[in-house]
Amino acid sequence: PWARYGLLVGAHLLALGLGAAVLQALEGPPALRLQANLRAELATFQADLLTTTGYGHMAPLSAGGKAFCVVYTSLGLPASLALVAALCHCLLPLLRHPGAWVAIHWQLTPATAALLQASGLGLLVAGIFMLLPALVLWGLQGNCSLLEAIYFCFSSLSTIGLGDLLPGRDHGLHPVLYYLGQFALLGYLLLGLLAMLLTVEMFLELPQVRAMVKFFRSRGPLNAEDEGGILGQDELALSTLPPSAAAPERAPAC
Repeated sequence: PWARYGLLVGAHLLALGLGAAVLQALEGPPALRLQANLRAELATFQADLLTTTGYGHMAPLSAGGKAFCVVYTSLGLPASLALVAALCHCLLPLLRHPGAWVAIHWQLTPATAALLQASGLGLLVAGIFMLLPALVLWGLQGNCSLLEAIYFCFSSLSTIGLGDLLPGRDHGLHPVLYYLGQFALLGYLLLGLLAMLLTVEMFLELPQVRAMVKFFRSRGPLNAEDEGGILGQDELALSTLPPSAAAPERAPAC
């Protein structure tokens, strides 16, 4: 199974690279006059399209580039969602092992263990993918506050995509360092989005959340299970009736 998931991730990265190459061919002549680091930002732009992050100010200028983005996103976004769903399905059982170990060794109820596990995962994701990158960005960027760095991380991973903070822009970095920074940002967006979805999925499995969802869920038509339960109750009621009530006596014929 891990080899298949590796192939899926490799195919996804290959699609990002091919999309960046095609978009560069379409957007190269008009866009090179406006921005010098076009190649470094194309892969990040493709990831923004497929993850709905909306990061940055980059946009296609030519008609061919705009048409390509529409087709590329229409095909790539469902594939990205399928990839994330497959990875979540693969990683969720691994994330449940610590909660099961804690429940066994600390004699906790399943509901308490699930709440502790979801809370711990939420704090871990917030520390690794929110606070730590914000501190790094705050130290490297120089012209932004810590609050702006935290807001950038939150808006990127929550797919809001608002804000004007662009890491590495207008700092006169060496092209190699700028390229590495853009690819690091690409990996951060992909891994951070996966971590956020895993955390949300873990919280959705809590008994309290499931009970609340079940409470607000609209009641539709009865399914086969519900009908089977009703029939079983009717049969039980008939079987407990006395014989005289179950079969009424006939009146004598005149």
